[in-house]
Amino acid sequence: MTEARNFKRVILIVDDDQAVRDTLSKALRFDGHVVTSAADGPEALSIFEPKMFDLVFTDLKMPGMAGDKVAAEIKRRAPTQAVVAVTAHVQNLRDALVPWFDDYIGKPFTLKDLRDLIEKYAPA
Repeated sequence: MTEARNFKRVILIVDDDQAVRDTLSKALRFDGHVVTSAADGPEALSIFEPKMFDLVFTDLKMPGMAGDKVAAEIKRRAPTQAVVAVTAHVQNLRDALVPWFDDYIGKPFTLKDLRDLIEKYAPA
């Protein structure tokens, strides 16, 4: 990894894949962010409170409650909350024009991609 930045944000990661949660958490913590993770939509919604997180990253394809449903509920509770989809299915997301995602990041992604999104949606 490259040099860590000193921009502390509070970030929620929602993904059913433990390896993805761990990788994202490690990368974001390396940059000094406070990271909370959830294994599915219901767990994320039980954690989420308006103004608690600077940014939410959620997987799009998850069993039980898909990421678009998670994002829709988060936006219902906190309309200005930045929510970014994390997906291997970027074309599907583009085609759907899902209004409750502020942006998306395709898998695989780089640390620079993450940093750019954080700067865009949760600037210091």
